[in-house]
Amino acid sequence: MNTPATPSEGYDAWRTFGCGPVAEPEFSLIHRAIEARAATHPQHVAARFQGQSLTYGELNRQANRLARLLSSHGVAPGDHVALFVERSIPMLVGMLATLKVGAAYIPQHVGITPATQLSHIMSVASTQVVLTLSTLAHGIPLTAGQHCIHLDTFIDSPGSAADDVNVGEDISSPDALCFVLFTSGTTGQPNGVRVTQRNVCNILLTGPGNLGMRPGMNVGQILNIAFDMAAWEILGCLAHGATLLIRGKDIAETAEQCDVLIATPSILATLDPERCSQVKVVALAGEPCPQPLADRWASFCDFYNACGPTETTIVNTMQHYRGTGPLTIGKPTPNNTVYVLDETGQLCAPGEQGEMWAGGDCVTAGYLGNPALTAERYRLDPFLGQGRMMFRTRDLGRWTADGDLEHLGRVDDQVKVRGFRVELDSVSAALESAPGCERAVTLKFDNRHLVAFVFPASTDTDVARRRCEERLAYYCVPSMILPVDDIPLTSRGKVDKRLLLERAQAHQAQLAAARQEAGQ
Repeated sequence: MNTPATPSEGYDAWRTFGCGPVAEPEFSLIHRAIEARAATHPQHVAARFQGQSLTYGELNRQANRLARLLSSHGVAPGDHVALFVERSIPMLVGMLATLKVGAAYIPQHVGITPATQLSHIMSVASTQVVLTLSTLAHGIPLTAGQHCIHLDTFIDSPGSAADDVNVGEDISSPDALCFVLFTSGTTGQPNGVRVTQRNVCNILLTGPGNLGMRPGMNVGQILNIAFDMAAWEILGCLAHGATLLIRGKDIAETAEQCDVLIATPSILATLDPERCSQVKVVALAGEPCPQPLADRWASFCDFYNACGPTETTIVNTMQHYRGTGPLTIGKPTPNNTVYVLDETGQLCAPGEQGEMWAGGDCVTAGYLGNPALTAERYRLDPFLGQGRMMFRTRDLGRWTADGDLEHLGRVDDQVKVRGFRVELDSVSAALESAPGCERAVTLKFDNRHLVAFVFPASTDTDVARRRCEERLAYYCVPSMILPVDDIPLTSRGKVDKRLLLERAQAHQAQLAAARQEAGQ
């Protein structure tokens, strides 16, 4: 058993490991970075989608024109504009125009997000203007007084010479909101995370978060636009003058043309590395990455394993994994801090498990219209002081002796089985150590049993079970290990645990029916 850390040991570890490097982003407003690329490389292609393309110069002109229209409809700095679209080139114009008038955009993928949730979002955000596509307008639940602009129709209308003049000079600040992202809430209603310009510029305009993006590179846009990592794809690409490849239905077709690929592990696992030889950089976040997946991709490209909830602006820790040594979530990104705290709020020494809190420029501005939840999850940062805030991630972790962070699962993923506390990610990691097992997901089936799913279906479940028995306590060994041909994903590219649990329940019911029939 580890000897408890003294306060000085924990503080020394934080001073040594927990502070990211100091770096100054080139721009304090992300749309100014995009405007700069349009000024220096107006003929470079900003985006491609299904045979269409848009140059940086045209993107900026269209956004200037739309920004003036938004202003004419009363959109002012600090307002929220609903961006209810699907992946498309007009989507980019809507984003940039909203930022130019000092407002924040709220992205949602129409057709995936239920109409009732769209209504909830518009109500909470008090949106008066909705940007959408003409083919999607019928699915927007507008109320009296709300105005809907069809982006595709607008772009096809004629412009003027005034479109070359950038709008919105000096009407925004680094503390202004850039976008609001609605995440799943514990009450059933999504919570709107308020992300500022400072937050966004800090991760996208410094290394390693910039991922080396530059003119001449292709960056994939494959994620759900309501997912925080989509901002990494879109704004990161455009801020650095690269070309955004917006996918259609086939993720692989787009991924194979990319130089930079940002994804969840579940999405990356669906791709064939041998067909992605052009890929130079991969960045993963959103869920734990299996070691075999990291090893496979790190063998031929720069591979980053990252971590961070939406409330800490996309990611706040990153590891450049080179295929050797332990796979971790790395170190704090520039101008950010990470604290591993015990149950009393004291800093943990290296090797001691605690809950990770995030500080620095990554910390977002709280939840939209929910001061109680904001007060619960965001606290004054006693380590940085000066009125700075820190965020409770509810991720478990510990510092290694080398100063990297090990992710040990979610507080929510610590379940009790037969009275014992079990970390589900630890069980999955043990299963993934079995030969041929590329991915494992472990869930609590009931108060006495765990169920695990291993991919591919050819995985030897007996060997996988033995790996658990060798590495973990008996109560951590799943009662059922089910081989599967696929791991179902949610619309945001993460494992669909609800659907997997339904599969396990159906499997159990089939076994029970077979036993009953055999006994008759």
